[in-house]
Amino acid sequence: MEILKDEKMTVSKSVSRDDGVEIHASTEREQKMILLEGLKLYPKAVWWSVFISSAVIMGGYDIGLGSFYGFPAFQKKFGESLGNGKYNVSASWQSGLTQAMHVGQIFSLMINGWSMDRFGFKKTQIAALCVMSGFVFIQFFAKSIEMLLVGELLIGFPLGIFLTLTTVYAAEVCPMVLRPYLTTYVNLCWFIGKCISTGILRGFLQNTSQWSYRIPFAIQWAWVPWLVIGTLFAPESPWWFVRQGRLDDARKSLRRLRTNPLDHEIEADITMMVATNAHEKSLDEGTSYLDCFTGVNLRRTEIACTAWALLSPDKLPTS
Repeated sequence: MEILKDEKMTVSKSVSRDDGVEIHASTEREQKMILLEGLKLYPKAVWWSVFISSAVIMGGYDIGLGSFYGFPAFQKKFGESLGNGKYNVSASWQSGLTQAMHVGQIFSLMINGWSMDRFGFKKTQIAALCVMSGFVFIQFFAKSIEMLLVGELLIGFPLGIFLTLTTVYAAEVCPMVLRPYLTTYVNLCWFIGKCISTGILRGFLQNTSQWSYRIPFAIQWAWVPWLVIGTLFAPESPWWFVRQGRLDDARKSLRRLRTNPLDHEIEADITMMVATNAHEKSLDEGTSYLDCFTGVNLRRTEIACTAWALLSPDKLPTS
């Protein structure tokens, strides 16, 4: 078996016969792998994927906090007086607070691809967690509904990063047979977060003080420390290392994700990744976002947009 000698090689040349054999062996091994075999060989990859995806729970949790609008203390703090001793948050402000987070997520989705490609999954996730921790202060100490609106808008940025980063990480660290389950788990995390927020709000339903809405905001801080610490020890995606030309690091990452890895299998997978990365680069040359709206790609764009339009707005970013 020919060992790759140039760690920063750009595979624009034709694949050699030895490399072709390794690529075929790696692809065939992954395609023939069954579920139980994948779980046996990649338990660490499953664990790290599940752990990284846990950040999405905060996204579902924060969305669920929209039920604050019915809390008397929240209405008195951020609503308008009705003249009879009661207060109410207008429908326009309720809509603004709800949609502000989605607006922040849209912008974060635009920059997340660049950030992951430039800095990697781990650094991007840790940065998003730290930024989110700071934005929770705005929610917790908001003195007006305008300030709360800004907090909801800003916190959408890290939440949008979690939604896409976790799915891509799950797809890159796990074999093909496990990807459907672990990428779907990201959506499950979103649902778990909404269930947690419902339980928390139910517990504060009879509380008429300002802590009925402040404590649920503060609970978001509880997620940040252990997620940051865990992410520091998580293996980076081997595919990201390959895209950066860091093949030794990619090998180390593959070994961390597997149980009893064999050297020849690691080398075969690395060869396959390098060839796949070179092929994808060749396809991307000379393309731009405008190509999504021309020719056959326009039909694909229409189908994708129509499919997502059938979902409720709070589910849209979870793919």
